[in-house]
Amino acid sequence: MKNTVLRSLLLCFVSLAAAAGLSAAEPAIIAKARAYLGSESALNSVNSLHFYGTLDLGADAQNTQPIRVEILFERPFRQRSVITSERGIEITVLDGYDAWQRVNPAGDNTRWNLAVLQAPQIKNLRANAWENLSFFRGLESVGGRIDDLGSVTVDGQSCRKLAFVHSPEIIFYRYFNEQTGRLVLTETLRGESIRESGTMEVAGIKFPKVLTTVSTRPDGSTQTVAINFDKVEVNQPAPAGSFEVPLLISN
Repeated sequence: MKNTVLRSLLLCFVSLAAAAGLSAAEPAIIAKARAYLGSESALNSVNSLHFYGTLDLGADAQNTQPIRVEILFERPFRQRSVITSERGIEITVLDGYDAWQRVNPAGDNTRWNLAVLQAPQIKNLRANAWENLSFFRGLESVGGRIDDLGSVTVDGQSCRKLAFVHSPEIIFYRYFNEQTGRLVLTETLRGESIRESGTMEVAGIKFPKVLTTVSTRPDGSTQTVAINFDKVEVNQPAPAGSFEVPLLISN
């Protein structure tokens, strides 16, 4: 009797373990999406990415000079973005669970403003850092999950829709071409639609040349913003002090 009960418990345990394994299985399209970008060795070797480019605000642009953009990502959860325009410089930094933003008006280094970012902003920055460095794999290891939402048609292409769920408030819906694995569209809970175009290859990895985001304003009109990348650096050491909080006394 004891052996019968033990066998039943073991069978139950095996069934539960199998079910857990199935529920945690990676959607097949992820391997194809990663293969489209580069080899496993190339993707897994990435510790940092440094993007350089310009920001195009489209019809809303009031700047007469180009807006320069630099975005640095470093594992596991570091990010530094610098936006330089004729109006000044805006620097936003994430370092683990700490984040800050500094704004310098153009031509006056004495009137800068430093703000410590709050939890919701930090969570968004952490999710953004993961999305850029993970190449679609491993969200479960940082407390999230990936849901396979099935096949849909986007821009006339058969795509697999996945939800990258960082939290109930932070979800990226990504649509991958089912034949090639290419990322066709990304949507966010904030109503943004993000498309990549063009390709540059660095260190054996494909990166987009242009990232175009379309969002809806409160009045129902749409806003289109594009980042045109002209250079990407892979695994280049970040300059010393890149993620440190600036001194509270201006030089």
